[in-house]
Amino acid sequence: MDEDAWRRTEPAVPEQGVISLRGLSDHVAAEFLYAMQECLAAGMKLHDYQLRPLCDKVRRQQLDSLSQLDSDDLSGSSKRWAKTFLKHVTHSRLSAETERKKDTWIGSVFGLKGRLHFEAITQPWLREATKAWALDDVPRRRGPTATGTVQRQVNAMARLSESLRLNRSDGGVDLRLLTREDITLFLNRLRYLREKGEIAASRHCEDARACRRLLIRMRTLGLTQRGQILHGLADDFCLREGDIPDDPEDTEAGRDLPVEVMRQICAHLDMVADTQSRTAIELLIDTGRRPGEIAKLPWDCLDKDGDGQPVLIYDNHKALRNGRRLPISETTAALIVTQQQRTRDRFPHTPSKDLRLLPSVVTNPHGTKPMAHNTIGDQHRAWVTSLPKILVPTLVEVDGERVTKMLPFDKSKVVLYAYRHTYAQRHADAGIPVDVLKVLMDHRELGTTQRYYRVGQERRREAVDRVTTMQFDRHGKRVWRTAKALLDSEHARRAVGEVAVPYGVCTEPSNVAAGGHDCPVRFRCVGCGHFRTDISYLPDLEAYLADLLRNRERLAAFAHADGWARDEAMPSDEEITRVRRLVRRLREDLDDLTDDDRLKIQEAVTLVRRSRQVVSLGMPRIRQPLPNIRPERTA
Repeated sequence: MDEDAWRRTEPAVPEQGVISLRGLSDHVAAEFLYAMQECLAAGMKLHDYQLRPLCDKVRRQQLDSLSQLDSDDLSGSSKRWAKTFLKHVTHSRLSAETERKKDTWIGSVFGLKGRLHFEAITQPWLREATKAWALDDVPRRRGPTATGTVQRQVNAMARLSESLRLNRSDGGVDLRLLTREDITLFLNRLRYLREKGEIAASRHCEDARACRRLLIRMRTLGLTQRGQILHGLADDFCLREGDIPDDPEDTEAGRDLPVEVMRQICAHLDMVADTQSRTAIELLIDTGRRPGEIAKLPWDCLDKDGDGQPVLIYDNHKALRNGRRLPISETTAALIVTQQQRTRDRFPHTPSKDLRLLPSVVTNPHGTKPMAHNTIGDQHRAWVTSLPKILVPTLVEVDGERVTKMLPFDKSKVVLYAYRHTYAQRHADAGIPVDVLKVLMDHRELGTTQRYYRVGQERRREAVDRVTTMQFDRHGKRVWRTAKALLDSEHARRAVGEVAVPYGVCTEPSNVAAGGHDCPVRFRCVGCGHFRTDISYLPDLEAYLADLLRNRERLAAFAHADGWARDEAMPSDEEITRVRRLVRRLREDLDDLTDDDRLKIQEAVTLVRRSRQVVSLGMPRIRQPLPNIRPERTA
């Protein structure tokens, strides 16, 4: 026996808390120590009995590097640690300069998660040009979705590559032979795949738009110049603006959950097994923030505004805007305070500035690592799946008539992000102006906010038909009894023949032509013969009546104004009587309906108010209170 070889390969005598690196080359020992350091920095707990089999195997094989390790005959935790060590050692040797030459990029080299794949692009020139674009684009990406965003655009180029491979005899390898005809064939293939159902309508539009954007960017990067990757590519090998199909029209109001669904969900929150996960779910419901924003909340995320009301401090990671402030209710603030106490009890010695409100339960000895939003999602999905059937009133057609039945709600729609849509929808239904809602949602563009509560045309049409059957003039007389089946032309005629005013619509021709800005009796619509209102304005009329009565009492007791000023500001008895009569007439008609019809009207009113623009002629805005989806809470 070779004694020197035996000394180098024989496992050391086990000693508690000690891992012997004797017999390993200096290089392998350095790799082993580096991998341990990276694991400890990530908060992982290392145990000698888990790492000793890995070290013994490397010693027996006398490897020159951990990258040569074959971990197939390892088992359990030792095999997992072998893969973890190998990953750290492999990543330590990588750089952007070396990684960009590969067809699969490790995202961590570029500050991303996961991997970027270019293998599906078979033409060398197109693959290298796409890599050059990605290398330029990646530094501008941020957030957890950055890798997916870049990969989707790479996949669009892969679809272009597939079209060239299938439609050209040379497979599209020679870029000098490509013409506008190849682009036309690509567009036709996208439509073909869409018609076959292999890609969605939205994917059709996004792929065409991405290919156009990338081809333009490749040219601006100078890749078509002499000596570059795309030199010789024809100028007409590009997608024009007219080649991009229109985005598919949304026919639903988004991914918001109906109030009935939310009430049933909130009634079963006590079924969430993990207290911390339940707190996260409740915060998502109450605040409408993104899952990642709630998961990464700092411990000291609660503050007070100038009026002493609670405010949530959070970071908008997607838009890279930190320190955002969101007004919250006292109940939500109490929920946060309770969670702060639980976290502080777990980690009493960690400074508050480093502590997380929802700390991870693994590899987190000091509470500085936040709970992963995927963990919240997994526990949320398990909880929703375990819930009893969620029944919601649904309009169905039976024997040619529409009736309301209680049908099960699809639980797959109850996802974490749906609570953000529901938050937006809840405030939109309550009449919150869209510019205020944009601030609450922390969006930069108004159009982004509007996509969260858009209502489909068919649902809006049905709701308008139902609501308009209960339309009244200023005297409380019904003005339109038969609105069951209007033609499109009739809808259009009424749309151009009236203009929205506070508490209803106006049909006076000159005022309609001026867009509602040419009325001689402004602010006194209820006294005009051209005024119409319907059941959807009932909350506004009730609030207006309450304001009139309140103002009358205040003015009667106000002694610091001249008589003429008080008389002019005093609401007239005639106006109060007229508004009271309208409210009573609407209430009586609503009470005369059956329970099913009343439910249908209420659903229609919600949809109509959801899509209605706020009308203000200098008067105070009146809106509905937010629906109470948590009636069991006292605050």
